[in-house]
Amino acid sequence: MIVSATSYVRGTRLGLHVHREAQLLFASSGVMQVTTPKGRWLVPPARAVWLPPGIEHAVDVLADIEMRALLVPPDWLALHPEASRLQDEFVVAVGSLLREAILATFKVGSHPKRIDLLVELALFELAEDEDAATFMPLPQDPRARRVADMILADPASDRELELLAYAAGASARTITRLFPAETNLTFKEWRQRARIMAAVEALGGGQVSIKQLALQLGFSSVAAFSHAFRQIMGMTPSEMMLRSKSHNGISNCKR
Repeated sequence: MIVSATSYVRGTRLGLHVHREAQLLFASSGVMQVTTPKGRWLVPPARAVWLPPGIEHAVDVLADIEMRALLVPPDWLALHPEASRLQDEFVVAVGSLLREAILATFKVGSHPKRIDLLVELALFELAEDEDAATFMPLPQDPRARRVADMILADPASDRELELLAYAAGASARTITRLFPAETNLTFKEWRQRARIMAAVEALGGGQVSIKQLALQLGFSSVAAFSHAFRQIMGMTPSEMMLRSKSHNGISNCKR
């Protein structure tokens, strides 16, 4: 079992790569974005991402983070009672028990058996707490994917669906049908989520006010922005800014 604690500054990108081990990634402070072939996840301090062995992924640091990583050997994982429920990547809401189990693995001088038991407990908690709220699924149909890429490139744009669809070589009706079929989100919901992801990145930089950001992203008011933000992130933009600025962990530690 390997546990790793590392500090990364905003703007750091860990490009596409693969690990032999499964990984549980948790930011004790700060915010990261994890991308796999299925889509993108925002991972604020209240959440963690699970990556099975051999899953190609990239990590983008949206606000300075203290990353905690548990690397689980595939043969060890195969013997875990919840192994069958841990075969796909997902994000979990980190409750108090899961948080303490993760952080306790980093106690200096811990016996390897103690670390194994803590990781075993953490995996039981993972299987119970999946949370898809911060998942940004990417459509596979080339036309819908082109629309998605245009939105992700400029999430603040108010470009109408008809124009996006035309640029992607499809009709608005086709795009409207494809998004829920391939992402389980309507086009409107998907676009809203893209804007919230952009908001998280901007807030992590700390150089824009919440009011300015709400206007830039096309929300009618700060209240509307805060409501949409809370629905997806589980906290207000103000709370996100406070959590992103807190640092409370160990750095550059491996076992």
